[in-house]
Amino acid sequence: MSATNTNIASTSANLAQNDDLPKQLVLLMAISVGLAVACIYYSQPMLGVFVANRLGSAQEIGWIPTLTQLGYAFGIFFLAPLGDRYNRKTIILIKGAVLVLALGAFAASAGLSVMLISSLFIGIAATMAQDIMPAAAALAPEHKRGKIIGTVMTGLFLGILLSRVVSGVVADLLGWRFVFLIAAISIAMCLIVLARGLPSIKPTSTLAYTQLMKSLFSLLGQYPALRAAALAQGLLSAGFSAFWSTLAVMLHAAPFHMSSSVAGAFGLAGAAGAMAAPFAGRFADKLGAKHIVRFGSMITAGFFLLMALTSQLHPALALIALVIGTVGFDLGVQICLVGHQTIVYSLDAAARSRLNAVLLTGMFIGMSSGSAIGAALLAHWGWTAVTVFGTVCACGAFLVRYFHAKTSGH
Repeated sequence: MSATNTNIASTSANLAQNDDLPKQLVLLMAISVGLAVACIYYSQPMLGVFVANRLGSAQEIGWIPTLTQLGYAFGIFFLAPLGDRYNRKTIILIKGAVLVLALGAFAASAGLSVMLISSLFIGIAATMAQDIMPAAAALAPEHKRGKIIGTVMTGLFLGILLSRVVSGVVADLLGWRFVFLIAAISIAMCLIVLARGLPSIKPTSTLAYTQLMKSLFSLLGQYPALRAAALAQGLLSAGFSAFWSTLAVMLHAAPFHMSSSVAGAFGLAGAAGAMAAPFAGRFADKLGAKHIVRFGSMITAGFFLLMALTSQLHPALALIALVIGTVGFDLGVQICLVGHQTIVYSLDAAARSRLNAVLLTGMFIGMSSGSAIGAALLAHWGWTAVTVFGTVCACGAFLVRYFHAKTSGH
């Protein structure tokens, strides 16, 4: 690692005289983004294990992903604007240190209360991923900015994709505490290399924190398209999160009695979303992002409805429909996210990071709400109610996009 540190540091120190970024630095940022965002999802395949170990009821355990996602939304909204005001490298390192401590606290927790507090701070500190993304854009030369951002985004997609698979397998082999211990070690290793290899990034704004925060609300009031995007993606994320935060508990119980590794393997459905991202972007350029998000919300609703209608069939048939539905609705949600980002980024080139912060805040508020609602629905009315909720959320997102198109004339 020391040789890598020296190589990155010696090259990145002269970025002002260089027309390119060292490949090692781009790879480091991609890995760091992936490992940071993965921390949000590690707990989801293990929720059934937490219940089985009597750490809490299914509804109480459902607060673990809820607080993690709420913390992430809080961190994006309240801390992301600081990247325009202060050195992003410093912010990344501070958040990374907090993330290591929170992951360690979760691994060592003896009861639900510590797990819940740790989950909140894991979510807040994991937003270091959203500081690395604009850092990559700021460091990239103009002629290679898209390629570099795409590479770092690949790390983010892989982090989301592999997190549930890895956590499920490690939990089965070594126990759930080792998942968070290994995660803490991986983030700590990234911090060591980032501290030496990531260049300092000068602030781009002198606005006070209160003014930065006010500008978020100003943008929200100024652009109806931003409000529609945040609301629609929030609804889709509520259904998405209700599904993922309850899937492990449902699969762990009768009639499936599946392990956490099997529940984690469902995360491979995220491959569909990752593969769809570049294609969705191309279609958004050709057909218009507004059409793409309506199409994506219809796909999401259709596959949620498929799972709802087949949930009471023979377990083998229900499981086949569950796999198909997981791939399909994840694809739809990802198409909508790419379309909404395309819409939001086109509104104001000078405020893209803050526009993105508003969109992602709406998205993760939806995710945290969906986790809580999903846990309550599963506890009181069963899995069918969770899939019906996902269907309703996707239909709601379609209606938001439809009525926005009617009022805006697009």
